[in-house]
Amino acid sequence: MAKRDYYEVLGVSKKANADEIKKSFRNKARHLHPDNKESGDEAAFKELAEAYEVLSDDNQRATYDRYGHEGVKNTTRGFDNMDFSNLAGFGIDDLIDMFFGGGVRTGRQGGPEQGSHLRYELQIDFMEAVFGVEKKISIRRLEDCTTCSGSGATPGSEIKQCTTCAGMGQVQQVFNSFFGQSIRVTACPTCQGVGQQIEKPCRECRGEGLLRQNREFDLKIPAGIESGSRVRMTAAGDKGKRGGPFGDLFVVVGVREHETFIRDGLTIHVKQPISFSMAALGGDLLVETVNGKKLVKVPAGTQAGSTVVLKELGVPRLNNPTRRGDQVVHLIVETPTKLSSEEKKLLDKLAELRGESLHVSKEEIENLKAEAKAAQEAESAGKVEDKPKKPEASTNGENSPSEHKEDHSIFEKIGEFFKPRHGEHEAK
Repeated sequence: MAKRDYYEVLGVSKKANADEIKKSFRNKARHLHPDNKESGDEAAFKELAEAYEVLSDDNQRATYDRYGHEGVKNTTRGFDNMDFSNLAGFGIDDLIDMFFGGGVRTGRQGGPEQGSHLRYELQIDFMEAVFGVEKKISIRRLEDCTTCSGSGATPGSEIKQCTTCAGMGQVQQVFNSFFGQSIRVTACPTCQGVGQQIEKPCRECRGEGLLRQNREFDLKIPAGIESGSRVRMTAAGDKGKRGGPFGDLFVVVGVREHETFIRDGLTIHVKQPISFSMAALGGDLLVETVNGKKLVKVPAGTQAGSTVVLKELGVPRLNNPTRRGDQVVHLIVETPTKLSSEEKKLLDKLAELRGESLHVSKEEIENLKAEAKAAQEAESAGKVEDKPKKPEASTNGENSPSEHKEDHSIFEKIGEFFKPRHGEHEAK
């Protein structure tokens, strides 16, 4: 079976650099690794490893580019014959180092570790999001135990050197691989890589050296923040083990809806009802904004749904509060539902002056009824004409042709019934 092109196997172009080749190999190797129960493919993994071995070496790659597979035929390890069963549990980085240089990776050292990051959800008001606000938040995080000062040992007790690893915090494991016997260095299972053993663990923290305690922080929310945004507070998370640094605190900000204002990015929208008279004649009114009430001029003849834009009265741009969006005022013309007799007379007079008819005349109604009736009669007449005419009965009392046909067929059936069968003779 012919071998596939190494560049095709790795999924890179012939112009790919070393970093691109390595990145592609790592991604595909994680997918095809035999330990991957969902997508593992040992044969494809071996093919991938062979392709990477050639293309990751500048000299072999140049030879392959010039002569193809024949040029590197005897230079590869021959991954087809290798047994991966002894490598269960090894990560991709371990395998890469073992196959292609770097030696066996050592286990995690027992030094300081950074603490975990924490998440906190905070709800603020609409106005606080627009202009920014300072909040005091309280969280529970891991800190050094005050009883043992983070050592994990009861005050006055001894901390001895670990007898398993002789204080090194590491142990060596020998295993067999296709390269022969190999040594892997891992963290000591007795002291967890610390290199020391506590004679009498602290009762308060049970030898962990850390306790979860309440801590308050002052948080500054910037102007213009949107709902769902995250604010990062450095070193406000959990304390790390063995004297490691604090993790970070991520505050997820939620913004409550406003009863009047609607936000769309940096733009604020607001509905403003106006009377029919103001829509027709125009006028001035005070409109609510996030900066208080502002004067708005309504032009004469304003139609329902018209808008007025108030420049730079919207939401400040995040991290640049000197620049702001706009506020859009949506004018809604309100139609009065209850009118006094005098108001009705004035509106009737207005309709008369404008030549508007508020009612349909009786003559127009009668014409409409007549048109509907004529249309109905025409439709009925059309249906009658479309119906097939029934044959008229004979005046001399004889049956119609259809009746004759029906009777004739009956007589034929009776005749067939009394007709002599095969082999019978008709009576004389």
